[in-house]
Amino acid sequence: MFKFNITILGSNSAIPTTERNPTSQLLNYNDHLFMIDCGEGTQVSLRRMHVHFQKINHIFISHLHGDHFFGLIGLISSMHLLGRTKKLTIYGPPELNDIIDLQLRVSLTELQYPLLFHPTQAETPRLLFENEFLTVTSFPVLHRIPTTGFLFREKPGECRIRKEVIEMLNIPVHEIGSIKRGADFRDAKGKLHTNASLTAEPTPLRTYAYCADTAYFEDIIPIVKGVDLLYHETTFMQDKAANAAEKFHSTTREAATIALKAGVKKLLIGHYSARYDDLNPLLEEARAVFPESELAVEGVKFQLGY
Repeated sequence: MFKFNITILGSNSAIPTTERNPTSQLLNYNDHLFMIDCGEGTQVSLRRMHVHFQKINHIFISHLHGDHFFGLIGLISSMHLLGRTKKLTIYGPPELNDIIDLQLRVSLTELQYPLLFHPTQAETPRLLFENEFLTVTSFPVLHRIPTTGFLFREKPGECRIRKEVIEMLNIPVHEIGSIKRGADFRDAKGKLHTNASLTAEPTPLRTYAYCADTAYFEDIIPIVKGVDLLYHETTFMQDKAANAAEKFHSTTREAATIALKAGVKKLLIGHYSARYDDLNPLLEEARAVFPESELAVEGVKFQLGY
């Protein structure tokens, strides 16, 4: 099973504190690093956690509120100063490309590496990235400005051939690949063994859904249904529900209700208001609705497929 984990780089909302930076996460799939949002202080978090950030090749920005992208130009610049030559791909709202171009132009910076930009849109789900093992799809959430969530989904793998079958039937090495891809096998005596009798089901597919800043929005439920791990913002506790609604944010109970209705395996809450020094009351409120809830806290790593 390939590595699939999420590391929290920043967990606060608009205002950083001495303990928490604005939002950023690092997704590691099979040692391929994907960054999700890049708030102020993200570089410092990467260094504290000893992450080799030149290995990050894809950055996904959910929307253009500063706590989700103010760290981006600094990271782009550091990659340049440290001699990066391989390309970096950024996915985000179309205006973000103009912002990056302006910052580079006024500082007379010519990057030593290719910087590719793919604009997102916040009206309908859209496939943004695909390789042999993984897809990344954006989807709309409900915020004051156009904002997307991101769904990371493993692709179906090959069937797993059972080790005892290989030994029992003396299957040649050159036949194993075709069996994994669905072929039957005829043994030395001419007997045909069906693929179903030779293989086990592929490893269950893992999924991670990132719901950036959003009000309570049940339209996302069919999109995130059944995911292994759902990150959903919880800027406020329930007693601040009016504040949350006014600012198009969510409360602890609202995030937990989405998780419950979507039947996810685990909920990760974050994007905390700076008013909260102690996060345990937020966790308690979420767990009262959805017991499998956890706090997004800087430095904590969450494994998928546990």
